[in-house]
Amino acid sequence: MSDLLSQRPTRIVVDLDAIVHNLQAISAHVRVPVMAIVKANAYGHGLVPVALHLQACGVEQLGVAFVEEGIALRHAGVTVPILVLGGIYGPQVTQFIAHDLEITVSSLDKLRQVEAAALALNRKAVIHLKIDTGMERIGVHSYSCKPFIEAALASRWCVLKGIYSHLACADNPASPMTLQQLERFLEACAHIEHAGAPMPLRHLANSGGVLHFPATHLDMVRPGILLYGVLPDPASQPTILVRPALSLVSQVVYSKVVLAGHSVSYGATWAPETDTHIVTIPLGYGDGYPRALSSRGQVLIRGKQYPVVGRLCMDQFMVDVGTDRAANEDQVVLIGRQGDAVLTTEDVARAAGTISYEILTGLNERIPREYRVD
Repeated sequence: MSDLLSQRPTRIVVDLDAIVHNLQAISAHVRVPVMAIVKANAYGHGLVPVALHLQACGVEQLGVAFVEEGIALRHAGVTVPILVLGGIYGPQVTQFIAHDLEITVSSLDKLRQVEAAALALNRKAVIHLKIDTGMERIGVHSYSCKPFIEAALASRWCVLKGIYSHLACADNPASPMTLQQLERFLEACAHIEHAGAPMPLRHLANSGGVLHFPATHLDMVRPGILLYGVLPDPASQPTILVRPALSLVSQVVYSKVVLAGHSVSYGATWAPETDTHIVTIPLGYGDGYPRALSSRGQVLIRGKQYPVVGRLCMDQFMVDVGTDRAANEDQVVLIGRQGDAVLTTEDVARAAGTISYEILTGLNERIPREYRVD
């Protein structure tokens, strides 16, 4: 972190011990190996610092979305197995193999691309087969996957380490679709048994599957947002006690009295009914704090909750503290705890009309990150 950046009054504070606590809690619950998902900048927590800490604490496998994320981890010194979950792009295949990244193979054509690249490098590729059981995103349909699986088993240049699918509705424990997907997935895996081949690692459960559907745990699980202490959906049940790892904090940088009827911020969409104290916070949608929180968000100052008022700006926003006072450099908590008061990622997502995933992954690199270990 540059000296100038470290002086910024706004920052993300990441509790690395909380992430490890969550990993251990998930491991104890599922009793199978865990693939820790660190894609999208580790859900806003910081790709490299989180992955390195997880590696130091004994994580068995990491998952990322894109080859670029995997390469960044290899350059940073991460040596544990890394699966790239996203669909592969032909010209990048050699980069997967060169950097010892495990490849998601989602079609027979993709399998042939990987084989050709491995042959050219004279180096075998480690692959996981992607079976589509209901997402209709990537992967071979479960009902037509037999030739695909047989080709992978016969491949001379691909080492079949895993086979997996992705659950579409597991965040909701009441959804019947998850067990339908499990049944389709196990039917696909049965082709491997019928061929007399060793069964590769079967992995299906995302955070929702980990929480709600023990039958999906199989040989490995892939928690994402749950690893960071956030439930995947308002319908999710906290069957595992996890701790939020991320706090978003700033400071008051300006305070003034705004007279009744005098509008605040762009568009003049809000004005106080009586004279009030307004403070300015140096953070905005340019940092990934959602503009949808205009006149809807809340912050904590001196242990009390106050409303965001007026339109949120690119770099700043305003808060109404009413008849209370807030001084310059007072701490402002946007996500996290201040005294006995708490604002969760889920609270912020609800106010913005979105999901927790979008809140966390939207917090961009303009905000410095500070890492804490007890």
